[in-house]
Amino acid sequence: MGGDLDTIGPAEAKSALGWWLDAGVDAAVQEEPRDWLKPAPLPAPQSEARPEPANVRIPDPQSLEALKDWLATGADIPLAKGAGRRALPHGPEHAAVMLLCEAPGGSDNDRPIGGEPWQLAERMLAAIGFTPDQAYSASLSCVHVPGKKMNPAERELCAEIARRHIRLAQPKRLILLGDGPCQALLGKPLANARGHVHKIEGVRTVATFHPRHLIHRPLDKSLAWRDLLLLMEEEA
Repeated sequence: MGGDLDTIGPAEAKSALGWWLDAGVDAAVQEEPRDWLKPAPLPAPQSEARPEPANVRIPDPQSLEALKDWLATGADIPLAKGAGRRALPHGPEHAAVMLLCEAPGGSDNDRPIGGEPWQLAERMLAAIGFTPDQAYSASLSCVHVPGKKMNPAERELCAEIARRHIRLAQPKRLILLGDGPCQALLGKPLANARGHVHKIEGVRTVATFHPRHLIHRPLDKSLAWRDLLLLMEEEA
C-alpha cells in the first residue's frame, strides 16, 4: 500500500496487535461504507483582526539541517522569548511518515512527542506497518511555554514555518495530530478535517487525535484507527 515497507519483527507486531485490540478492531476491513462523494465542509471564516508579533523573521533555509539549526538557536522564532523550553524535531529525512503536533508538552523529554504519548504513537505506527525509526516528528512550535496559547498571528507564522519544514523533510505521508495543526495548515478544526485525505505541499495527509488525547479518551482509538486506515489506502 503506497510503496515498499520494511517488515516488522515480533516486538513491533505485538505492539501493533495491542493497538488494534485497544481500538476495538476485530476485522481486517471497515464495517461501514465511506461516502467518497461527500464534499468536505467549508472552513470557518477567520477573524480579520490579526495581532502582528514583533521582530519575527522567517528564514529561507536550503536544507533540513539548516532549518533545524535555526529552530535550535534562533532568537526570533515564535514563542522563543521568556522561559520556553525547546523540543526539536527528530527522525530521518524522506521519512515514510511525518507526525506534526501543535507544541511539545511539559513531559515530552525535549521531543515534539515524548513519554507515554510517544509510546502510544509507536503502537499507532506499528499498526500501519511502520517502525519508530521510519517516522519524523515535529511541531508547529518547537517551544514549550507552560500555559501559553498561540495568537492568530503566531499561528500563521508557525504554519508558514511548518510548510517549509514539510517541503525540506519530504515525507511520504503526513499525519496532523490535534486541532492546532489542522487550524494552521487546513483552516479548519480537527472535527472537520478528519475523515478526508488532504494534500499539504504535495504530501498525502490525514488528521487525527494527538496520542495525549487518546490516553485520556481511549474510546476515540477506534476513530483514530479509521484515520490511519485512510492514510494507508491506495491512491486512485
